[in-house]
Formats: sequence, structure tokens, C-alpha cells
Amino acid sequence: MTVLTPSAGPAESRGLCTDCGVSRMGIAKSCGTACQFIKPDYPAMETVVQGRTRRATGDEVFFGPFQAMYRAALTPAREGAQWTGLTTRLAEKMLEDGSVDGVICMVPDADDPWKPVPAIITEAADMAQARGMRMGYAPLLAMLEPAAEMGLKRLAMIGIPCQVYALRRIEEQLGFESITVIGTPCSDNTTTANFHDFLARLSDKPETITYLEFRADYHVELRFDDGRSQTIPFLQLPLSDLSPDFFPLTCRTCVDYTNTLADITVGYMGGTGEQWVIVRNDRGARALEAIRPEVKLSAPAGKGKRAGAVAGFRDNTARAAGGLPLRKMPNWLRPIVGWLMPRIGPRGIEFARARLEMKAVEAVLHLRREEPAKMKNMIPDHVWDLAAPYDVTPQEGERQKP
Repeated sequence: MTVLTPSAGPAESRGLCTDCGVSRMGIAKSCGTACQFIKPDYPAMETVVQGRTRRATGDEVFFGPFQAMYRAALTPAREGAQWTGLTTRLAEKMLEDGSVDGVICMVPDADDPWKPVPAIITEAADMAQARGMRMGYAPLLAMLEPAAEMGLKRLAMIGIPCQVYALRRIEEQLGFESITVIGTPCSDNTTTANFHDFLARLSDKPETITYLEFRADYHVELRFDDGRSQTIPFLQLPLSDLSPDFFPLTCRTCVDYTNTLADITVGYMGGTGEQWVIVRNDRGARALEAIRPEVKLSAPAGKGKRAGAVAGFRDNTARAAGGLPLRKMPNWLRPIVGWLMPRIGPRGIEFARARLEMKAVEAVLHLRREEPAKMKNMIPDHVWDLAAPYDVTPQEGERQKP
């Protein structure tokens, strides 16, 4: 396994940037066209990668082009996985059957299991080291040049949306025979140091936490090194106590939560307690079919209504984007609402739709506050469409004219 070391060089200083890795490459000047946070062109890139743009009606409005969507669980679940291990198993199988020569992904730092470090994995057995969640920034795409120097021709990559968009923009320049992309949804990242601060607010022994997951049942699950587990309702989380820049502007203005340009997206939002798989094209379908005997698949389900939840999120986000304090729920009411939300709030696919609408609203409101000049280039039409039902519509100069 090859791990990226600091010798790869620092990222160039840029504005809205998640250090995807392009600025550390020999083609660093490609950042201007590759970056999701400058002038993304999703209709064009969806056509290049998926063969067509998203449909104007139905769930593709929310999730981008796809062939099929499932609730899914790898059986048996893999030890150390964030959910069942489906994401890393897809890549592991590709290495086993020789359909790829290497996998570019994140592994934990040797000194901090929560810190992501980019790696090239060429042996299937080493994929176990990539299991689990990490929080922070790491230049994943900078591994593309070492992969080429190693003589690898067919790659797989596990990445988040801002990394995948940049990859797709530069892919033709790279000279690989193929790159199969396993995408994971993403909306909110932060620095590893900030994440440790968050863990310290959840436990008086944060160093003993080995697992954290924001679940679709409105709870965060913690696991500890002594085998204990704990769930905390979202409403009990100390999010309003975090610093205003805990989530950077890039993550508050992400316009591709579901990783539209991946071949297959694996997450949790629409999984109703299991994983959520979006097969986007034939390459993604082949990857899933290769492990089909190991995967339990079923149709996604949805319950509840999202409109009230999204409207409430809009109102609080508008206050935060305007520099006003968030409206805090009275402590006596929190347990009651926390009990109600998993029962009457949006669940399954309806929860996923709600999160996409929330992200659209969030992107518009925060850019309007902090980078208004960038709005007409950064916000694709599909984001405006998702925000429109909540009276978040473009003002003069905020939207590209046809």
C-alpha cells in the first residue's frame, strides 16, 4: 500500500477549497476548470459520465441520473466498517478479480485514526484498512500521479463529491484506461482538529470513542473501545455551541450532496437503517453485480413529510447566514421532539429528499451572505429548483441567464 506523505508538497493557497489534490499535481493550473466551487457545469458532466443529464421530474431532480436505487446490506457485515462494509467490499472485489490494478482511497493516519490519509491500495487484503469514517481534508487526487508512475492502468477511486467532480474534469488528461468511481455522499466536513473538539463535547473521554455515525433515525451513534455504545438524539447535540467556522463555507455551499458523477453512490440517507445504493451507469451496475451474492437488496421506502422540517431548517439557516444566533429549543421540549422526529419526521427516501432540499437552501443563503459575486457561477439550476418550494429564489444577478 502506498500512502501519500507530506513530501507531496503543500496545497496552493486558494479561496473556496477542500484540498482535493489537484493543486498539488503537475496540472495544478487545471484547478480553474476542475473545481466544483468555481464554475461547475453539471449538465455537461452528467452527459459525459452518465450519458445524459438528470430528468426534470421524479427522484433524479434530487439525486441525479441513476439506473436503480436500493436499500442494501453486505452480509455478513464487515468488522470495522462504518455500516456493513459495502463501499470497501466493492473495491476489494475489483482487486480480487483483476478488473482494477489499484484503488485510490483514504486510510487512517498512523497517529490519529480520525485523520484521513490518501493511499493507493493494490492488494485486496489491504482494503480492510480503508473501512470506517474519517473527518478532515486530504488531497486524494494527488495520488493519481504516483499511480501512473507505478504503471497502474485501471483504477477505482472512493471519493466525496468535490473530489469526484474534479477527477471527472481532469480524467481525460490522465491517460488511464479506466477509473471506476465509488462515491459517498457528503455535505459537512471539518478539520480533524475541529472534529476532536466535537468529540470532546460528547464524552469526557473522547479518546475512547472509536465510531461515530449520524443516522437517519435522528440519532448519533457512538461506540467506545470497551465495547459500549451510546445514541444521542440530534436535538441533544451541542451543534449550536460550535465555532461559526466549524463547517467551512465549501461544505455549507456544496451543490452535489449525492455524488452525481460517481458510477455508484453508497451512503445511508435513504437506507432506512441500512445502506443506500444508487447505481448510476453500467460500470456501477457491474461493480454491484460482482458482489451480488453477498448483498441483501430491497426497494427503498419513505415515510413522513419533509416540508415542515425543511422550512424550519431554512429559517434557522437564514438567521445563521445573517449572523444572528440560532433559535434554541427549550430544554424541556427537546426530549419530546426527539421522540417524535423518528416517528413522524421524514424517513428513508423522504429523509434523503429533505436533506437535498436543505443543502440547496443552505448553499444559496450562505453564498448570498458571504460570496454573492460567486452565486451565478456556483449554483447549478438543479439547486435552484430544489430551493424554490421554500421561497428561496434567485435575486437579480444570482443566476446565469440561458
